[in-house]
Amino acid sequence: MKNLVSLLFLFLLVSSCDNNRLTSISGLVYGTTYNIQFYSPTNQNFSKEIDSILAEIDNSMSTYKPNSIISRINNNDDDVLIDQHFKNVFHSSKKIFDSTKGRFDPSIGLLVNYWGFGAEKYSVNSRKELSNYLAKVGLDKFDIVDDKFIRPYDSYIDFNAIAKGYAVDQIGSFLNEQKIDNYLVEIGGEIIASGTNINKEKPWVIAIDMPRFDGDRSIYSTLELNNVSLASSGTYRKFKIDSLGNRYAHIIDPFSGYPTKTNILSVTVKSIKCIDADAYATALHTMSIDEIKEFLSNNDQISSLIIFENDNNELDELVLNNFY
Repeated sequence: MKNLVSLLFLFLLVSSCDNNRLTSISGLVYGTTYNIQFYSPTNQNFSKEIDSILAEIDNSMSTYKPNSIISRINNNDDDVLIDQHFKNVFHSSKKIFDSTKGRFDPSIGLLVNYWGFGAEKYSVNSRKELSNYLAKVGLDKFDIVDDKFIRPYDSYIDFNAIAKGYAVDQIGSFLNEQKIDNYLVEIGGEIIASGTNINKEKPWVIAIDMPRFDGDRSIYSTLELNNVSLASSGTYRKFKIDSLGNRYAHIIDPFSGYPTKTNILSVTVKSIKCIDADAYATALHTMSIDEIKEFLSNNDQISSLIIFENDNNELDELVLNNFY
């Protein structure tokens, strides 16, 4: 699953307060880290149950696991039956594909691999090869019939731009089922926050990264989260530089087939569901500033912070739909 712009945690000490114990769980998953914090009156940390949910999603949609459902599909295995996780993510992808008029498109996996950003590495030989890959792209060519995934032969589906957000939502839903109201779940920078940080007596607080190409980290701004999700996508950490010094972002334009060349450094999206925030953060990154303004004016269910370089090569921001 892809590496996104990280949102820095403001970590808390494990403690108890008014019979609510703060439990913290962290680890490695999907090629990144996860951190989960929640308040509960019991000592049960649910780590086994959470690990099981994360493993189910990994076995369904990881393009880095050769025996996952999605890898078997991409290898043209005709006997694959998809699970409910795969169905859920596909249907959400189709919804956002339609709402963004194709800007968000998990069927661009061939192009992601072609440019060297994916699980498989293709050699860049000719424009004809790229055009052949591009002809297989378009989520409207893909469908689900019963438990079978219908797609063009030799196409490549890749949910890395949405699966982490989905996993965050699934962990949040599990905690809700346990009657846990105050929690924060973060996987690779994708976050959902519910209730409050009881020890601090205020909403959960996260910090948004300053876009930096030198590999160091610093804080751009902080944000309080209460019953909302957040996801970010950026071009300043995962990119390639060609022999002429041109920088190419890992986010692929689904129409041209080329890596995005943009003055936008990072996109952070706030939404009720993390799966939506995750996907829209990627989709907005393929748009111009004017296109983002128009899109957000017609989609008030999400808000966004856009950090970009203006015409004077200065860092600038665009805050839309009451992001702060």
